[in-house]
Amino acid sequence: MADSALQEKAERLRQLHGTGKPLVLPNAWDVGSAVVFAAAGCPALATSSAGIAFAAGFPDGERMPRDAMLAAVGRIAARVVVPVSADMEAGYGATPEDVADTVRGVIAAGAVGINIEDGLDAGGLRDPADMLARLRAARMAADAAGVPLFLNARTDVFWQRIGPEDQRLALAVERLRAYRDAGADGLFVPGRMDLPTIRGLAAATDLPLNVLGGAGMPPIPELASAGVARVTVGSGPMRAAMGVVRAIAEELAGPGTYERILGVAIPYPDLNALFADDPQD
Repeated sequence: MADSALQEKAERLRQLHGTGKPLVLPNAWDVGSAVVFAAAGCPALATSSAGIAFAAGFPDGERMPRDAMLAAVGRIAARVVVPVSADMEAGYGATPEDVADTVRGVIAAGAVGINIEDGLDAGGLRDPADMLARLRAARMAADAAGVPLFLNARTDVFWQRIGPEDQRLALAVERLRAYRDAGADGLFVPGRMDLPTIRGLAAATDLPLNVLGGAGMPPIPELASAGVARVTVGSGPMRAAMGVVRAIAEELAGPGTYERILGVAIPYPDLNALFADDPQD
């Protein structure tokens, strides 16, 4: 029998997708970033697989071992009371059973959502039949665990710019509809898109549409008007933080001043107090 608190978090995450406005999920990469996001009032969090990997010294693309990734997800989920959705890339493994094992690991880590993508690390998209088998295995594993895990199926049609530009919408819709039928609860389409394309994606499927906010994408109010139900930002916050770190290093090594630190640092007492308060107590 699944833990009742975990079931409640899973149901809460589902409810947050049906409020009529986009669920904005910032992507945490460690406990510290998760605590800061949650303290800012975010009702749920996602993880960034790339952000977690970068912070641990690995490149993106399932190069960080699955157990280490799950351990990072577990530390985040244990420290915040809000629901956490885990980005597990392509599911970690060559077979559907490998994906099922990953789902079981995500649930054991305390997360109540998962992203599984169809993009291949070498480029291109996974064979549709293979992707459908992986999604079905994920759904069955979650159901067997008794947790209504929110399965967010991602297609990289626009992310990788697959095929002629005028055919991408149709290709993405074809895949998304198949993923829905295989048990997905939400559909994730990262990549730079204009509003008409986003509207087309939202209108063509009857599941919550997730897009990736960032460079070249419309602001969240415009995404809301286009029918988007969920906005994530991937590794953007982590890379922005690393940009600040690099700027600090360059300033210290150059003029030897401290403006980069002074301009953005959270005051020590505030941060110390934030981490002294364990919301799980």
